[in-house]
Amino acid sequence: MAAEIHMTGPVSLIDNTEGQLVVNPEALKILSAVTQPVVVVAIVGLYRTGKSYLMNRLAGKNKGFSLGSTVKSHTKGIWMWCVPHPKKPGHTLVLLDTEGLGDIEKGDNENDSWIFSLAILLSSTFVYNSMGTINQQAMDQLHYVTELTDRIKASSSPDNNYVEDSADFVSFFPAFVWALRDFSLELKTDEEPITPDDYLELSLKLRKGADIKSKSFNDPRLCIRKFFPKRKCFIFDRPAWRKNLAHLEQLKEEDLNPDFIEQVAEFCSYILSHSNVKTLSGGITVNGPRLESLVLTYISAISSGDLPCMENAVRALAQLENSAAVEKAVAHYNQQMSQKVQLPTETLQELLDLHRDSERQAIEVFMKNSFKDVDHKFQRKLGAQLEARRDDFCEQNSKASSDCCMALLQDIFSPLEEDVKQGTFSKPGGYRLFLQKQQELKNKYYQVPRKGIQAEEVLKKYLESKEDVADALLQTDQLLSEKEKAIEVQRIKAESAEAAKKKLKKIQKKYKQMMEQKEKSYQEHVKQLTEKMERDKVQLMAEQEETIICKLKEQELLPKGFQNESKRLQKDTSIQMRQ
Repeated sequence: MAAEIHMTGPVSLIDNTEGQLVVNPEALKILSAVTQPVVVVAIVGLYRTGKSYLMNRLAGKNKGFSLGSTVKSHTKGIWMWCVPHPKKPGHTLVLLDTEGLGDIEKGDNENDSWIFSLAILLSSTFVYNSMGTINQQAMDQLHYVTELTDRIKASSSPDNNYVEDSADFVSFFPAFVWALRDFSLELKTDEEPITPDDYLELSLKLRKGADIKSKSFNDPRLCIRKFFPKRKCFIFDRPAWRKNLAHLEQLKEEDLNPDFIEQVAEFCSYILSHSNVKTLSGGITVNGPRLESLVLTYISAISSGDLPCMENAVRALAQLENSAAVEKAVAHYNQQMSQKVQLPTETLQELLDLHRDSERQAIEVFMKNSFKDVDHKFQRKLGAQLEARRDDFCEQNSKASSDCCMALLQDIFSPLEEDVKQGTFSKPGGYRLFLQKQQELKNKYYQVPRKGIQAEEVLKKYLESKEDVADALLQTDQLLSEKEKAIEVQRIKAESAEAAKKKLKKIQKKYKQMMEQKEKSYQEHVKQLTEKMERDKVQLMAEQEETIICKLKEQELLPKGFQNESKRLQKDTSIQMRQ
């Protein structure tokens, strides 16, 4: 929530010094701190008409804006008082009290016209304060309104500076309130009571005719009708006896005219309830910094002899705010990236994803704080700056990765470098051992996470820087190995001869074993054959004997006892054959 501004009293906003309008830096500093929407109420009128009293009452105070008590204009330039709006929370009420018009000592109508024009340009409610009734004299005193088209431009185009083109003015002109002080007439027409608003509208009726007198009569009325379609009128009785008017701010409420008190309360209630927030063309809400920009733009135009132009003011404000919006967006991007990015990122895509997310948020911040970015000029400017920031982060990421990898390589490979210095690898086969150790350390390097996008490149450059060391080890290895080669060859030959001898003995032993086994097999075969032949011989004898016996039996020549003996012999022969 925006902080409220509490001013203890008014300060000069625009000083009128020797006919030159100069902005007060102190007042601008106050406005720059008002981040809330502002409701701007400005009051103008002839000097010594009690303008400041009404403004003090709007501020809820009896004192503040100087009332003055002489025939001289007391307020110089435009004074400002910012207070929290009593009826609109979150809004700031900006009261602008102007120096009295028509100061007899000043004698500078040009200066009065600029004060009048500035009050209209800066306010959302414009109060014109005058004495008595609305008559031709009062209208003549309001001649400043007829000069508005000579003092203010709605557009930078020269074709829009005529009263007939009042629509452009109406779009940014304030509501008009006419405050009639010391009003003594009875509000009636045709014996019927009328309201102050009715009285104002009757007073603004145009006279028929095209003569100079009619034109002089109609011009201020025509301008008020065209420039201020929203109009209001208040009447005020004399606040107190004439002798007490010089000390009006010191008077107690019971010393004031009750009708006047009631009328002031009604006026304040209406102004506080119905005054709108100051806006620019396109419905752009004005806050303190924007009001500050308008003041500077208008005063700059007046000082340079040009006319204040609403279009130029909006353009200047857009330039200022869009530039600030770009700065806010870039600052938000930087904040988001610093919170989210941990350099180095593992991959470039990781960084680009974080960039895109922060870029999207930055654009949202820009869109929220910018307005009237014609042709997307400032959005493109933002895009270019974000692209440059992305490239910068990429460079930082690359450097962070390189630094991280170099430190890691120094830590991992320092023992190997120390071994090289100590001559650990200065021996036959040292080069192979060196390469083996180097590969082990490379694997260890690869296992460390979050080295970033330069991991391979830095390792490659590091190894290339150590190629001379490797070449030296290789040469040393080759020189030392030449002497060892002959010994190695002899050793290998001796080992080969010994191996051949052992192999021969093994073969001979195996051959002997095979021959012995073969001899055993042969003897077994001979044995088996002999036994078989013996069995066959016995069987043949048995068969022959049986044949003889059979024949004898057939001839009945075999003795009886011999037949039994023959059977026994056959049985024994059978047993022998089985054995």
